[in-house]
Amino acid sequence: MTIRLLLADDHPVVRAGLRAVLCAEADFTIVAEAATAEAAVELAAAGGVDVVLMDLQFGGGMHGAQATAAITAHTQAPRVLVLTTYDTDADILAAVEAGAAGYLLKDAPPDELASAVRTAAAGRSALAPAVADRLMQRMRTPAAALSRRELEVLELVRDGLSNLQISKRLFLSQATVKSHLVHIYAKLGVDSRTAAVAVASERGVIRRQG
Repeated sequence: MTIRLLLADDHPVVRAGLRAVLCAEADFTIVAEAATAEAAVELAAAGGVDVVLMDLQFGGGMHGAQATAAITAHTQAPRVLVLTTYDTDADILAAVEAGAAGYLLKDAPPDELASAVRTAAAGRSALAPAVADRLMQRMRTPAAALSRRELEVLELVRDGLSNLQISKRLFLSQATVKSHLVHIYAKLGVDSRTAAVAVASERGVIRRQG
């Protein structure tokens, strides 16, 4: 059985590298490439694709997690395997909740990448060991893990938004934003916005700014 692949990444060099690695596998065929998340959604919807290899960060426009959600929302949708350089809790949760069948880091060796593609195509979950470890850690200590909404709030704090701006961005009341921040501070053991961002970045909970 041939597994038909769509490569979605905004860097031509990365796509070329993936093509070189994946074309070495006899049961893989690359049927399309997309330089934007929007193009990936359109190509996936057109049919003829079994697995989409999806980057998370594109140069602009739709985020990879948003594209993943748009693709997986359809019946008979291809499986989406996230392939990224990011392994933070925020990125992993966004991708998993969007319906990604797997999450792999770009430094994965070729045989691990090929195995993950086959696993995803077969309808099973394919997670990089480091990603699986982070998810397991969240399950072991749920009381200390930031929720998806708390992660969204903290990422906006990192980006310099005020409580009012965060409330408008996430369609929340300012009181709710403040409540989320109280919970974030308690879970991280800090007492300020700056400290929360610093600790979360250090622990790999959110990406570092810039």
